[in-house]
Amino acid sequence: MRFILQYPDTNGTSRDMLDAGPLDEVAAAAEKAGFDAISLTEHPVPGAKWLETGGHQSLDPFVGLAFAAAATTTLRLMTSLVVAPYHNPFQLAKAAATVDKLSGGRLILGMGTGYQKSEFFALGVDLAERAALFDEALDVLPLHWSGEPFSYKGLHFDARDVIARPKPVQDPIPIWVGGNSGRARRRAAEKGQGWLPMIASSEVAATAQTMAITSREQLATLIQGVKDAAAAAGRPGPLDFTSFYTDPTLAAAPTADADRHRETWAELEKIGVTWLSISCHSTSREETFDFIEAFGGTYLS
Repeated sequence: MRFILQYPDTNGTSRDMLDAGPLDEVAAAAEKAGFDAISLTEHPVPGAKWLETGGHQSLDPFVGLAFAAAATTTLRLMTSLVVAPYHNPFQLAKAAATVDKLSGGRLILGMGTGYQKSEFFALGVDLAERAALFDEALDVLPLHWSGEPFSYKGLHFDARDVIARPKPVQDPIPIWVGGNSGRARRRAAEKGQGWLPMIASSEVAATAQTMAITSREQLATLIQGVKDAAAAAGRPGPLDFTSFYTDPTLAAAPTADADRHRETWAELEKIGVTWLSISCHSTSREETFDFIEAFGGTYLS
């Protein structure tokens, strides 16, 4: 099992996101503690009501992860999640390739289709096209990263005999497809290197406009389904499966109930989960660094 530190979310506007600690120092501390990756989400222009009623602030994930890369040497850098339909796929590919190149091959590109109507409207992206735009990105990204000439006609562009250099270090940069739907799982199986499900209640899932996953048993069945679909598509290689670990007691007291947490993680690993995303939900620099040190000393040493 490998562990991702999700940079602490900051809800509302009463505080600044970076009150939880300078990103470069948090990344360096996470690497030193034994975390395998750090992740940033994406919300370029969310609705004001959403932000004030439970939504969270965000940095630009590619700029932020490049900054974190400069302060670390082995820590993987993950977008969790970048909303692919918000971007022209060539610009998305270039940003990802740049972070991967500068970091020596450490990017993990977690992508989702997005769900916030106000953000789609603000960015001038048709919400009804989000599935098609996501599929375009899955097609275009490996073509762009190949470093060879290619052509591709999309919904809103026509690339004719184009080429992108320099190539990223990884071939390909791993794409982890986010989302609980059957379509998301098929994408992960047929074109991705991983699947990012969200274990969530029906109410939370409805907000994110996705299928609810409410039990470990359900998750196990879905993971096996992705593996089977990948094998049927002639992709027998290993896929990564990520789970967000949201037990509030861990964030409040990382050294307490350690055996219980380990048992839960062992059960998740048994059903196929390969990465766990951990957030400490801290509100200050001191809380963040205390959590990282305590978690590392308890679980990663």
